[in-house]
Amino acid sequence: MAEPLRFNRDFRLLWLSGLFAALGGQMSAIALPLLILKETGSAVQAGAVGTVAVCAVLITMLPGGVMADRVERRRLMRLCDVGSLAAVTALALAVWNGHAPMALVLLVATSGAVLNSVYAPAAFGLMRAVVPPDQMSTATARLQARTSTARLVGPLVGGALFGVHQALPFTAQFLGLFLSTVCVALVRTRSAARTRAGSVFSRRELTAGLSFLWQLPYLRTVLLVFGLGMNFSFGALTFSALAVFSDSGRSGLGGGFVITCVSAGALAGALIAPRFAAERHVRTLIVSTCWSCVGTAAVLAWLSSPLVAGLLCALCMCLSTVASIGFLSTLLVVTPEDRIGRVQSAAGFLSSIVQPFGPLAGGFLLATLDSSAAFGVIGCVLAVSAAVVTLAPSVRAGAAAAREKPEPAGEPEKTGTPEPPEGTAMPRTPRTPERTAMPQTLEGPGPEPAGTVSPRPVTAPAPDAAGPGAP
Repeated sequence: MAEPLRFNRDFRLLWLSGLFAALGGQMSAIALPLLILKETGSAVQAGAVGTVAVCAVLITMLPGGVMADRVERRRLMRLCDVGSLAAVTALALAVWNGHAPMALVLLVATSGAVLNSVYAPAAFGLMRAVVPPDQMSTATARLQARTSTARLVGPLVGGALFGVHQALPFTAQFLGLFLSTVCVALVRTRSAARTRAGSVFSRRELTAGLSFLWQLPYLRTVLLVFGLGMNFSFGALTFSALAVFSDSGRSGLGGGFVITCVSAGALAGALIAPRFAAERHVRTLIVSTCWSCVGTAAVLAWLSSPLVAGLLCALCMCLSTVASIGFLSTLLVVTPEDRIGRVQSAAGFLSSIVQPFGPLAGGFLLATLDSSAAFGVIGCVLAVSAAVVTLAPSVRAGAAAAREKPEPAGEPEKTGTPEPPEGTAMPRTPRTPERTAMPQTLEGPGPEPAGTVSPRPVTAPAPDAAGPGAP
């Protein structure tokens, strides 16, 4: 029997690595727009940095997955660590010197997004080698709890530090990344694909993860409907609630309460998931999440109360997080070891690609309709997604169907043997049943996200779990 996770040295190091990186990233994420607004007075330029970072993540996510299946994963993570530290150091020094040029800010934001796209799938692959499959659900829940805690604490601390001195949040991020780098360097386990992926920009390699997901009807349906459709709709729902209960920007109290409840719901879901055995009840959890979102939209259509909205959104996010952890555990167990980077990136790409458009859709509805009608329209879209997930035969078949090995259509050609591990430590092969020797891979339908394992935000967060269905 495998040792408990609390005694798993390498898992503890990965957990700490992600905590330090996530806290620093959340602090800088709140401080960076404030810095740009203070220096330029332009909200457009402040928003442009986030847009550039999101676009860079989406463009490099699939190539990053290929890279994670080509290079020994701990080595790749260390290289990303060095790049992240260099970028954050440059930004922190510029702010301490009293001026951070917009060109530098954009360069650092872009480099951070690219490095995160490479780091996250490598971290997922390393986690699979560190954690036995029967503990994957518990490990995923602990990682999600860590990320949710960072999202709650990081912005508050970052805002407070910025009020003392505008360079302090970026200095704190540097320290967090440095400690994270030390933790990764101390990990003993190595993880290299037995069959290395081909060229990073090969069409076959870039689509290998998408092809794998498409071959399994259960994964395909859940990702497209729960991961993609629900992310879009829930993003529209939460943005609409933020706008409505902030009195169109005149007061941030009601809207802030709703967003805080969403974060608290995610943390609560991560904490209860291990006790709930989420991987055994994924379909029930997904269906419950979808219909809870429908009910929330219906209630908000006729009852204008920030308290009710916050509690209902927290419930939806809690259910979503538990369902996402169960789905991700299944994905990690059924994905082939030599394709885990590409599958993780593909799942994250599908779940992230629509997230920026949810708030845009919510804003458009509020601009053309009254709030009740806007929530009603969103509820109808959510109801369609919920009905598909409820009735789809592939979802009703459950996670067991995903554990069958798909046909190896489009199998990437073998390009050589894995790189030898650094030092004298031998690669650790996870003790798994035969099914996990072939198929394995964030936060729920679709992987979490921008990394449940150890995200590497530099100046702006990558696309992340926006709500139900977010990997």
